[in-house]
Amino acid sequence: MSAIKETEQDHGQHHHHKDLAHHFDTLEQQHDANTLGMWAFLLTEVLFFGGLFAAYTIYRYKYSAVFEEASNHLDIKLGAINTVILILSSLTMALAVRCSQTGSSLWTGRWLLITIGFGLMFLGVKYFEWKHDYHIHLMPGKDWSGKDWWHWQYAKQAKEMEAHSKGAEHSYPDRNTVPPDNDPKFGVKGIQESQQARLFFLLYFCMTSLHALHMLVGFVLIGIIAYFAYQGAYSPEYYSPVENIGLYWHFVDIVWIFLFPLLYLLGAHMGH
Repeated sequence: MSAIKETEQDHGQHHHHKDLAHHFDTLEQQHDANTLGMWAFLLTEVLFFGGLFAAYTIYRYKYSAVFEEASNHLDIKLGAINTVILILSSLTMALAVRCSQTGSSLWTGRWLLITIGFGLMFLGVKYFEWKHDYHIHLMPGKDWSGKDWWHWQYAKQAKEMEAHSKGAEHSYPDRNTVPPDNDPKFGVKGIQESQQARLFFLLYFCMTSLHALHMLVGFVLIGIIAYFAYQGAYSPEYYSPVENIGLYWHFVDIVWIFLFPLLYLLGAHMGH
């Protein structure tokens, strides 16, 4: 009877901690359950992105030559800059988790906001890159329907002009200089090449847009957790929310670490 009473007393004491949910016995058990749940969620995300990576791998092998040429139209410098930015954001996120573990609520919130700042910088660079891709007709859309070949020729001419003008901005070819549909090059081979290039850019924009969407979701969650951090909600005994959002953000960064070489470095060896 005494053992039962002691157990009941211990269980009652566990509920004295404001952060302990009623269906857990200890904070350690709650922390382990939260971490396991986050890893299970990230596993579903791996499967989600895995379908796109699998499609890319298959078509990369099937249309290797055109995929390499299409990759050469992406801006490696901007991709590398964004890679550095995301690596720095992973560092600031790790610092936020460490501060939450040591009980520094003020710096936990600060590092989380800095992480959001790096993420916004990433999306800012991506915006200018997408804007350029749109101007040279690399972005698939309704204007691609029936005009794949024309847009692909336009994009290749724009690439040549940029190379000769040393990367001058807004240096786009005249629409009238693009060969007409009755050009001798226009044929079955030209149509197939343009459709394969379109497939590369369709995968590129789907994968990078999905990655950007995950970043936007991360901004909201990080912002909420930063707010509670400034309220002193986290301590060395309870920091699971900060640690879990850290796992999510590191996953987002790792996805980009895979996207950068697969998409940007594929055609780097082709030179200018």
